[in-house]
Amino acid sequence: MQDVIKKAAVIVAQGVCKRFYATQALDDVSLTVYPGEVHGIVGENGAGKSTLIKILGGIHQPDAGRMLLGGVPRRFRTPSEAMRAGIVLIPQELRLVPALTVAENVMLGHLPSRRLLGVLPAVDRRRMRREAWAALERMGFAPYLDVRVDRLPYAEQQLVAIAKALSHEARVLVLDEPTAALERREVRRLFETLAALKAQGVAIVYISHRLDEVVALADRCTVLRDGRVVALAERGAFDTEDLIRQMTGRDVGREHAPGERAFGGTLLEASLHAAAPGAPQEVTLRTRQVVGLAGLLGSGAGHLLRRLFGAARPCAAVRLRGRPASLRSPTQAIRAGIGMVPGERAKGLVLGQSVRDNILLPNLDRAARGRGLWLDRAAADRLVTELMEALDIRPRDPDRIARLLSGGNQQKVIFAKWLAARVRVLLLEEPTQGIDVASKAQIHRLIREFADRDGGVVFASSEIPEVLACSDRVLAMRQGAVVAQMERGEAFTERELRMALGG
Repeated sequence: MQDVIKKAAVIVAQGVCKRFYATQALDDVSLTVYPGEVHGIVGENGAGKSTLIKILGGIHQPDAGRMLLGGVPRRFRTPSEAMRAGIVLIPQELRLVPALTVAENVMLGHLPSRRLLGVLPAVDRRRMRREAWAALERMGFAPYLDVRVDRLPYAEQQLVAIAKALSHEARVLVLDEPTAALERREVRRLFETLAALKAQGVAIVYISHRLDEVVALADRCTVLRDGRVVALAERGAFDTEDLIRQMTGRDVGREHAPGERAFGGTLLEASLHAAAPGAPQEVTLRTRQVVGLAGLLGSGAGHLLRRLFGAARPCAAVRLRGRPASLRSPTQAIRAGIGMVPGERAKGLVLGQSVRDNILLPNLDRAARGRGLWLDRAAADRLVTELMEALDIRPRDPDRIARLLSGGNQQKVIFAKWLAARVRVLLLEEPTQGIDVASKAQIHRLIREFADRDGGVVFASSEIPEVLACSDRVLAMRQGAVVAQMERGEAFTERELRMALGG
């Protein structure tokens, strides 16, 4: 780190404050980032991480404080201004155009042009491909330039997004949860890319709830709590336990595998014809049981959940509590007592509506009076308040628009509406993706409590340790097929599960 701090800072934020209505998102926050440095930023959901990087990237403007770029005071009023200055933000949701090619996406926004017959403007496709290749080559990534982006795996799409940033001659690269949807091999490839960029003098701001990654990558780490900086440490001076204590202000217990328990009767049985050759696959869920679907990207685990929820084709042949059930739509699944938390939060929320409205949508019967024709506002408010307290949804404002919540709190709102509903089966796709360590432990506890109240949970996760820690039974999936099954008390090890997954 000594070689890094001898250089002049590339970007400095001093005394930054930002308020949204009654919420003080940032309070006197300062941050200094040097060329060739990976600077980690960690904190619980709602701590102010997203607000800070959006100010750096020109999406928000601070209420107070200032920012210096290369020692010169700057104030970016749009993301385009920040990008032209060399600050590029890559959010969790990649901003690529699926129908365009790799080269077109890399150069989008500054496509080179030429004149046809000296008059008509046209894209200089030869130059576009040459400059796109140069940006991709900086990362050692060489895809076909003319392939559509939506035909690439997610990890390669992410590399295209980074190449797009580099084509703007990025001085500061801001990555928000870059590994949330990546498998282990793809994470290694991303880390190699970041190491190469760091060696080229690019400053990297790295946000992740995966604290082991921050410990491995970051030269320095800033910890935010409730909108304030509570710690700044250099490499070697912090580990995951230190970061957890600083983030939460307390010790957070480790994940513990559930002990042996007596399961009840069968809740759900599904015969699923796998995409891969082979016999039909059977998925069975019993009362008080948590079944984990382990799979790498593209394994089909998420698609299986959507089929069980009536949201994907072909429909699954399902029996609920021993009786055949037709689940041809999510509406039918909900009526049958099945709820689902999708992997993409935008699909589980009405982002323009309030927290209250989102929680109440599948639960209007519980807040109705008379014959269900009128909403009992008092009952609705009690229900929403109880759930916001139980799940620690921040801020405690039921009128808050869902779009304005942090990613983790949005996930909790989706979870809350199904906890409030009288569903017996809960389907969860990547339930803790983008969730901080304290909230993650809380979600795991809620999953267990839901099952213990005579419910059943089927959840899909690409995080193998999470599957092993939370599941009573694990189904390993690859290419749409169940390739292995593990019961608690049998061969329940990470090594054997990874071997079954081929990872």
